[in-house]
Amino acid sequence: MVKITRITTQKNNNERFSIFIEKGVGEEFAFGVDIDVMINYGLHKGVELDDEMLEGIQFEDQVKKGMNFALNYLSYRMRSEKEVNDYLLKKEMPEEAIPSIFEKLKRYGYLNDLEFAKAFVRTKINAGGKGPFVIGQELKQKGVNKNMADKALEEYSYEQQLEHARTAAEKKANKLKKASSTELRQKVNQELRAKGFDRDIIQEVMQEIELEKSADEEWEALVLQAQKAERRYSNLDRREFDHKMKQFLYRKGFPFPLINRYLEQLNDQ
Repeated sequence: MVKITRITTQKNNNERFSIFIEKGVGEEFAFGVDIDVMINYGLHKGVELDDEMLEGIQFEDQVKKGMNFALNYLSYRMRSEKEVNDYLLKKEMPEEAIPSIFEKLKRYGYLNDLEFAKAFVRTKINAGGKGPFVIGQELKQKGVNKNMADKALEEYSYEQQLEHARTAAEKKANKLKKASSTELRQKVNQELRAKGFDRDIIQEVMQEIELEKSADEEWEALVLQAQKAERRYSNLDRREFDHKMKQFLYRKGFPFPLINRYLEQLNDQ
Protein backbone atom coordinates (compact mmCIF):
# COMPACT_ATOMS: atom_id res chain seq x y z
CA MET A 1 0.00 0.00 0.00
CA VAL A 2 1.11 3.55 -0.72
CA LYS A 3 -0.45 6.81 0.45
CA ILE A 4 -1.04 9.91 -1.67
CA THR A 5 0.79 12.87 -0.11
CA ARG A 6 0.15 15.54 -2.70
CA ILE A 7 -1.70 16.23 -5.99
CA THR A 8 -0.66 19.07 -8.28
CA THR A 9 -1.88 20.37 -11.63
CA GLN A 10 0.55 19.73 -14.47
CA LYS A 11 2.02 22.86 -16.07
CA ASN A 12 1.19 22.12 -19.70
CA ASN A 13 -2.27 20.65 -19.19
CA ASN A 14 -4.66 21.77 -16.48
CA GLU A 15 -6.78 18.64 -16.97
CA ARG A 16 -3.92 16.36 -15.92
CA PHE A 17 -2.55 16.00 -12.41
CA SER A 18 0.66 14.71 -10.86
CA ILE A 19 0.22 12.23 -8.02
CA PHE A 20 2.89 12.08 -5.30
CA ILE A 21 3.18 9.30 -2.74
CA GLU A 22 5.09 8.91 0.51
CA LYS A 23 8.59 7.54 0.22
CA GLY A 24 10.44 6.95 3.47
CA VAL A 25 10.60 10.29 5.25
CA GLY A 26 9.75 12.21 2.06
CA GLU A 27 7.69 11.80 -1.09
CA GLU A 28 8.16 10.96 -4.75
CA PHE A 29 6.26 11.43 -8.00
CA ALA A 30 4.18 8.33 -8.70
CA PHE A 31 2.25 8.96 -11.94
CA GLY A 32 0.25 11.46 -13.94
CA VAL A 33 -3.49 11.09 -14.26
CA ASP A 34 -6.37 12.68 -16.18
CA ILE A 35 -8.95 14.63 -14.21
CA ASP A 36 -11.75 12.21 -15.13
CA VAL A 37 -9.76 9.22 -13.90
CA MET A 38 -8.84 11.06 -10.72
CA ILE A 39 -12.51 11.78 -10.03
CA ASN A 40 -13.61 8.23 -10.88
CA TYR A 41 -11.14 6.75 -8.40
CA GLY A 42 -11.73 9.44 -5.78
CA LEU A 43 -8.05 10.32 -5.57
CA HIS A 44 -7.05 12.94 -3.00
CA LYS A 45 -4.41 13.52 -0.36
CA GLY A 46 -4.34 10.71 2.23
CA VAL A 47 -5.92 8.01 0.02
CA GLU A 48 -4.12 4.69 0.21
CA LEU A 49 -3.60 2.68 -2.96
CA ASP A 50 -2.80 -1.02 -3.31
CA ASP A 51 -1.16 -2.63 -6.35
CA GLU A 52 -4.49 -3.57 -7.95
CA MET A 53 -5.79 0.01 -7.69
CA LEU A 54 -2.54 1.40 -9.07
CA GLU A 55 -2.73 -0.94 -12.04
CA GLY A 56 -6.38 -0.03 -12.67
CA ILE A 57 -5.71 3.70 -12.45
CA GLN A 58 -2.81 3.56 -14.84
CA PHE A 59 -4.74 1.39 -17.31
CA GLU A 60 -7.75 3.72 -17.19
CA ASP A 61 -5.45 6.68 -17.72
CA GLN A 62 -3.97 5.01 -20.84
CA VAL A 63 -7.49 4.52 -22.17
CA LYS A 64 -8.26 8.18 -21.52
CA LYS A 65 -5.08 9.26 -23.31
CA GLY A 66 -5.94 7.00 -26.22
CA MET A 67 -9.44 8.46 -26.40
CA ASN A 68 -7.99 11.96 -26.59
CA PHE A 69 -5.58 10.92 -29.34
CA ALA A 70 -8.34 9.18 -31.29
CA LEU A 71 -10.85 12.03 -30.97
CA ASN A 72 -8.29 14.52 -32.20
CA TYR A 73 -7.46 12.22 -35.13
CA LEU A 74 -11.15 11.79 -35.94
CA SER A 75 -11.84 15.53 -35.74
CA TYR A 76 -10.38 16.07 -39.24
CA ARG A 77 -12.48 13.42 -41.03
CA MET A 78 -14.04 10.00 -40.56
CA ARG A 79 -11.60 7.10 -40.19
CA SER A 80 -11.76 3.34 -40.39
CA GLU A 81 -11.03 1.16 -37.38
CA LYS A 82 -7.73 0.11 -38.97
CA GLU A 83 -6.68 3.73 -39.47
CA VAL A 84 -7.42 4.58 -35.84
CA ASN A 85 -5.72 1.40 -34.61
CA ASP A 86 -2.59 2.17 -36.65
CA TYR A 87 -2.59 5.76 -35.41
CA LEU A 88 -2.82 4.71 -31.75
CA LEU A 89 0.03 2.24 -32.18
CA LYS A 90 2.07 5.01 -33.80
CA LYS A 91 1.37 7.07 -30.67
CA GLU A 92 2.80 4.15 -28.68
CA MET A 93 -0.52 3.30 -27.09
CA PRO A 94 -0.39 -0.13 -25.39
CA GLU A 95 -2.18 -2.74 -27.51
CA GLU A 96 -4.12 -4.02 -24.50
CA ALA A 97 -5.76 -0.59 -24.06
CA ILE A 98 -7.01 -0.32 -27.65
CA PRO A 99 -10.09 -2.61 -27.32
CA SER A 100 -11.36 -0.47 -24.42
CA ILE A 101 -10.74 2.69 -26.45
CA PHE A 102 -12.61 1.23 -29.42
CA GLU A 103 -15.52 0.17 -27.21
CA LYS A 104 -15.94 3.75 -26.03
CA LEU A 105 -15.53 5.24 -29.51
CA LYS A 106 -18.17 2.91 -30.93
CA ARG A 107 -20.54 3.48 -28.02
CA TYR A 108 -20.40 7.24 -28.58
CA GLY A 109 -20.75 6.87 -32.35
CA TYR A 110 -17.28 8.08 -33.31
CA LEU A 111 -16.21 4.81 -34.95
CA ASN A 112 -18.34 2.86 -37.42
CA ASP A 113 -16.74 1.10 -40.37
CA LEU A 114 -19.97 0.82 -42.36
CA GLU A 115 -20.76 4.52 -42.05
CA PHE A 116 -17.12 5.32 -42.82
CA ALA A 117 -17.26 3.12 -45.94
CA LYS A 118 -20.49 4.74 -47.14
CA ALA A 119 -19.06 8.23 -46.66
CA PHE A 120 -15.84 7.16 -48.41
CA VAL A 121 -17.78 5.84 -51.41
CA ARG A 122 -19.89 9.01 -51.63
CA THR A 123 -16.71 11.11 -51.62
CA LYS A 124 -15.22 9.03 -54.43
CA ILE A 125 -18.46 9.29 -56.42
CA ASN A 126 -18.45 13.07 -56.11
CA ALA A 127 -14.80 13.20 -57.16
CA GLY A 128 -15.59 11.03 -60.18
CA GLY A 129 -13.18 9.00 -62.26
CA LYS A 130 -13.02 5.73 -60.33
CA GLY A 131 -15.09 2.59 -60.72
CA PRO A 132 -16.41 0.36 -57.92
CA PHE A 133 -13.60 -2.20 -58.10
CA VAL A 134 -10.86 0.37 -57.42
CA ILE A 135 -12.91 2.00 -54.65
CA GLY A 136 -13.48 -1.44 -53.12
CA GLN A 137 -9.73 -2.10 -53.17
CA GLU A 138 -9.11 1.22 -51.43
CA LEU A 139 -11.63 0.29 -48.72
CA LYS A 140 -9.87 -3.05 -48.30
CA GLN A 141 -6.57 -1.23 -47.78
CA LYS A 142 -8.25 0.81 -45.06
CA GLY A 143 -9.28 -2.39 -43.29
CA VAL A 144 -12.97 -2.41 -44.17
CA ASN A 145 -14.22 -5.99 -44.56
CA LYS A 146 -15.74 -7.14 -47.85
CA ASN A 147 -19.33 -7.34 -46.63
CA MET A 148 -19.27 -3.74 -45.42
CA ALA A 149 -17.45 -2.60 -48.57
CA ASP A 150 -20.04 -4.29 -50.80
CA LYS A 151 -22.85 -2.74 -48.78
CA ALA A 152 -21.26 0.71 -49.06
CA LEU A 153 -20.75 0.33 -52.81
CA GLU A 154 -24.52 0.06 -53.20
CA GLU A 155 -24.37 3.86 -52.87
CA TYR A 156 -22.76 3.91 -56.34
CA SER A 157 -25.66 3.55 -58.78
CA TYR A 158 -25.37 2.02 -62.23
CA GLU A 159 -26.28 5.36 -63.78
CA GLN A 160 -23.49 7.15 -61.88
CA GLN A 161 -20.97 4.50 -62.89
CA LEU A 162 -22.06 4.83 -66.50
CA GLU A 163 -21.72 8.60 -66.41
CA HIS A 164 -18.24 8.50 -64.86
CA ALA A 165 -17.07 5.76 -67.23
CA ARG A 166 -18.35 7.71 -70.21
CA THR A 167 -16.51 10.84 -69.07
CA ALA A 168 -13.28 8.88 -68.53
CA ALA A 169 -13.59 7.22 -71.94
CA GLU A 170 -14.14 10.51 -73.77
CA LYS A 171 -11.24 12.12 -71.94
CA LYS A 172 -8.94 9.25 -72.90
CA ALA A 173 -10.14 9.27 -76.50
CA ASN A 174 -9.41 12.99 -76.82
CA LYS A 175 -5.80 12.30 -75.90
CA LEU A 176 -5.43 9.69 -78.64
CA LYS A 177 -5.85 11.77 -81.78
CA LYS A 178 -2.85 10.04 -83.35
CA ALA A 179 -4.08 6.51 -82.62
CA SER A 180 -5.72 4.11 -85.04
CA SER A 181 -9.32 3.09 -84.48
CA THR A 182 -8.13 -0.29 -83.20
CA GLU A 183 -5.60 1.18 -80.78
CA LEU A 184 -8.12 3.80 -79.70
CA ARG A 185 -10.65 1.12 -78.71
CA GLN A 186 -7.96 -0.92 -76.93
CA LYS A 187 -6.62 2.04 -74.97
CA VAL A 188 -10.05 3.26 -73.91
CA ASN A 189 -11.01 -0.26 -72.83
CA GLN A 190 -7.78 -0.58 -70.83
CA GLU A 191 -8.34 2.82 -69.22
CA LEU A 192 -11.82 1.89 -68.01
CA ARG A 193 -10.65 -1.45 -66.65
CA ALA A 194 -7.75 0.23 -64.85
CA LYS A 195 -10.19 2.68 -63.25
CA GLY A 196 -12.21 -0.21 -61.86
CA PHE A 197 -15.37 -0.28 -63.99
CA ASP A 198 -16.93 -3.69 -64.63
CA ARG A 199 -17.44 -5.36 -67.98
CA ASP A 200 -21.11 -4.44 -68.44
CA ILE A 201 -20.40 -0.75 -67.89
CA ILE A 202 -17.39 -0.84 -70.23
CA GLN A 203 -19.32 -2.59 -73.00
CA GLU A 204 -22.17 -0.11 -72.81
CA VAL A 205 -19.83 2.88 -72.91
CA MET A 206 -17.81 1.44 -75.78
CA GLN A 207 -21.03 1.08 -77.77
CA GLU A 208 -22.24 4.57 -76.86
CA ILE A 209 -19.30 6.82 -77.64
CA GLU A 210 -17.78 7.40 -81.06
CA LEU A 211 -14.50 5.49 -81.28
CA GLU A 212 -14.41 4.82 -85.02
CA LYS A 213 -12.35 7.21 -87.09
CA SER A 214 -13.39 8.24 -90.58
CA ALA A 215 -11.23 7.07 -93.47
CA ASP A 216 -9.54 10.48 -93.60
CA GLU A 217 -8.93 10.53 -89.84
CA GLU A 218 -7.48 7.02 -89.95
CA TRP A 219 -5.14 7.99 -92.77
CA GLU A 220 -4.08 11.16 -90.97
CA ALA A 221 -3.33 9.16 -87.80
CA LEU A 222 -1.30 6.63 -89.79
CA VAL A 223 0.75 9.36 -91.45
CA LEU A 224 1.59 10.92 -88.08
CA GLN A 225 2.68 7.57 -86.64
CA ALA A 226 4.56 6.61 -89.80
CA GLN A 227 6.53 9.84 -89.89
CA LYS A 228 7.63 9.22 -86.34
CA ALA A 229 8.76 5.68 -87.24
CA GLU A 230 10.54 6.84 -90.39
CA ARG A 231 13.07 8.77 -88.33
CA ARG A 232 13.74 5.69 -86.24
CA TYR A 233 14.39 3.39 -89.22
CA SER A 234 15.91 5.89 -91.66
CA ASN A 235 19.35 4.22 -91.61
CA LEU A 236 18.02 0.82 -92.80
CA ASP A 237 18.00 -0.46 -96.40
CA ARG A 238 14.68 -0.34 -98.24
CA ARG A 239 13.66 -3.95 -97.60
CA GLU A 240 14.41 -3.85 -93.88
CA PHE A 241 12.88 -0.39 -93.65
CA ASP A 242 9.57 -1.58 -95.16
CA HIS A 243 9.55 -4.63 -92.88
CA LYS A 244 10.09 -2.57 -89.73
CA MET A 245 7.53 0.03 -90.78
CA LYS A 246 4.90 -2.65 -91.40
CA GLN A 247 5.55 -4.22 -87.99
CA PHE A 248 5.40 -0.87 -86.22
CA LEU A 249 2.22 0.37 -87.89
CA TYR A 250 0.46 -2.99 -87.54
CA ARG A 251 1.21 -3.01 -83.81
CA LYS A 252 -0.40 0.43 -83.70
CA GLY A 253 -3.60 -1.11 -85.06
CA PHE A 254 -3.53 0.06 -88.67
CA PRO A 255 -4.73 -2.37 -91.37
CA PHE A 256 -2.25 -3.72 -93.92
CA PRO A 257 -3.97 -2.17 -96.97
CA LEU A 258 -3.54 1.28 -95.44
CA ILE A 259 0.06 0.54 -94.43
CA ASN A 260 0.93 -0.69 -97.93
CA ARG A 261 -0.69 2.38 -99.45
CA TYR A 262 1.55 4.62 -97.36
CA LEU A 263 4.73 2.66 -98.18
CA GLU A 264 3.90 2.64 -101.89
CA GLN A 265 3.48 6.41 -101.84
CA LEU A 266 6.71 6.74 -99.92
CA ASN A 267 8.61 4.54 -102.40
CA ASP A 268 7.22 6.52 -105.35
CA GLN A 269 8.74 9.75 -104.01
